[in-house]
Amino acid sequence: MEAAATTCYRHPSYETYVRCTRCERTICPECMHGASVGHHCPECVKEGQRSVRRARTVFGGAVSGAVAPVVTYVLMALNVLAYAVEVVRPETVDRFAVLGAALTGPDGAQYYYRGEEYAGYRLTGIADGEWYRLVTGTFLHLPPDSSFGVMHLLFNMFALWNIGRAVEGQLGRARCLALYLLSAVGGSVAVYLLAPDTSTVGASGAVFGLAASYWVISRRLGHDMAAVNRFMAGFLLWMVLSALFTSWQGHLGGLLTGALVTYGLAYAPAKLRTGPLQLAGGAVLLGLFAVVVAVKTSALTG
Repeated sequence: MEAAATTCYRHPSYETYVRCTRCERTICPECMHGASVGHHCPECVKEGQRSVRRARTVFGGAVSGAVAPVVTYVLMALNVLAYAVEVVRPETVDRFAVLGAALTGPDGAQYYYRGEEYAGYRLTGIADGEWYRLVTGTFLHLPPDSSFGVMHLLFNMFALWNIGRAVEGQLGRARCLALYLLSAVGGSVAVYLLAPDTSTVGASGAVFGLAASYWVISRRLGHDMAAVNRFMAGFLLWMVLSALFTSWQGHLGGLLTGALVTYGLAYAPAKLRTGPLQLAGGAVLLGLFAVVVAVKTSALTG
């Protein structure tokens, strides 16, 4: 005896004898999706796709060559945009650079701060509560009329473009962004701790953090370290040679922060490599930075 025909649950005008092997709803040829056993309806297919975990790297990045390094490009765009603002409004550098402590005089110029304030002079910088400088200064670069000028921006953006894409591909967008910002802040904190009377700008600290991250990633993945070590040696050599005219403190702070963060992402036990725990780790590091800044501020201002 032949089974009674029913209609497709999505197309009532179609008679069909076929049912979804998961939910038992009747489906027509247009709604059939082949499965290992029988056929599935469109809803069951969607539900199954949601339950499939996307392949990821050991660091949490999505495994897909088609994923564009959006974070890297956005960070480059923000740096270029900040430089354009500098060109239009040169006073932006003095207002937002990484500056630990200085005295701003009646003439608007900045003078060294030695723990004492004078009539007509006011304390300026991170020591005066301008903590935003720890971040804003890392998106600024030397103005066009300086000795290094636009080359400062171009060098850092070239390095960010080269290293950022590789790191973002392994860490994923969110972790790469967190690494960049933590390295930038780590570099600024090092400047404040070791050279609070200097004013610095540039993404170099963050770039050094990315370089350290790339080294740790390569080591974790078992890559041939000969070429990677030469690459890293070049960064370290630049940090030493440029110490006379750049902020080696910022470079060192970014380097150490990037290495520390990536080491935690790469070598932590699998059960600890979850989003919430990694977020908590980043928050702890930021808290540590805040403590260091607070202690240094207390030492400077008494």
